[in-house]
Amino acid sequence: MSNSSSISHFLLLPLADTRQLQLLHFCLFLGISLAALLGNGLIISAVACGHHLHTPMFFFLLNLALSNLGCICTTVPKAMHNSLRDTRNISYAGCASQVFLFMFFMSAEYSLLTIMCYDRYVSICKPLHYGTLLGSRACAHMAAAAWASAFLYSLLHTVNTFSLPLCHGNVLGQFFCEIPHILKLTCSNSYLREFGLIVISIYLALGCFVFIIFSYVQIFRAVLRIPSEQGRHKAFSTCLPHLAVVSLFLSTGIFTYLKPPSIASPSLDLAVSVLYSVVPQALNPLIYSLRNQELKAEVWRLMMGCFQEH
Repeated sequence: MSNSSSISHFLLLPLADTRQLQLLHFCLFLGISLAALLGNGLIISAVACGHHLHTPMFFFLLNLALSNLGCICTTVPKAMHNSLRDTRNISYAGCASQVFLFMFFMSAEYSLLTIMCYDRYVSICKPLHYGTLLGSRACAHMAAAAWASAFLYSLLHTVNTFSLPLCHGNVLGQFFCEIPHILKLTCSNSYLREFGLIVISIYLALGCFVFIIFSYVQIFRAVLRIPSEQGRHKAFSTCLPHLAVVSLFLSTGIFTYLKPPSIASPSLDLAVSVLYSVVPQALNPLIYSLRNQELKAEVWRLMMGCFQEH
């Protein structure tokens, strides 16, 4: 039996058993993180510098890119450090910080994806009211609400989780600190309070999910009523990237937490956790830039300008 007051560090799940595989995982994480930093950094720079991109859709996309960068920078550097140094340790304070930041950026990302769905709904289904419903002040308020609610949500979960007594050691079955794996270390029945918060979180997440589904049903009905093929193509080109990002975000997260216990294994859990916590943040910029001609042109202009300066 151990107590949380006596635990100074946690042991994370090792990415590999052999030194060669550890170095391979380090290189893999390095490549993914560099791709995420480059892609999201280009989107942030393009939207910030391109005055014709100062629209609600690109404003929310900039915020989404910031949340993607935050997610990558929260989990990947420590995993790379542990692989390179052949260690599993993370300090108690470091673990708490990682839990808070990961939940903060992930919940902000989900909120922003929901807001971006509303933006597409108003743009296609209520175009005459777009300027009124999504003015600059309204957009700023919605983005601020997403970040503020994510902060309060993650703070509440983190404080509550790390106030629980730990009775089952300090070994986590994940390559980064995550609440479900920490709850497995808590004393019996002491996690019921956090479990209640998780149930409330699930209801909130389902509410956002239902809103996204309802919005896209209305969007596709409105798009199919557009008489011209060019108009339908333009409408789809603004919706499909967002729908792809939402699908990637939700499908990987749902599979991570709802996969059947019969197929659970440490290697599969590790692969799935990387799939939902790292890969979407690296792919999101690629998904958006492939379909959006305005963004692609601005990113290309930005890159050409950097090359010409050098």
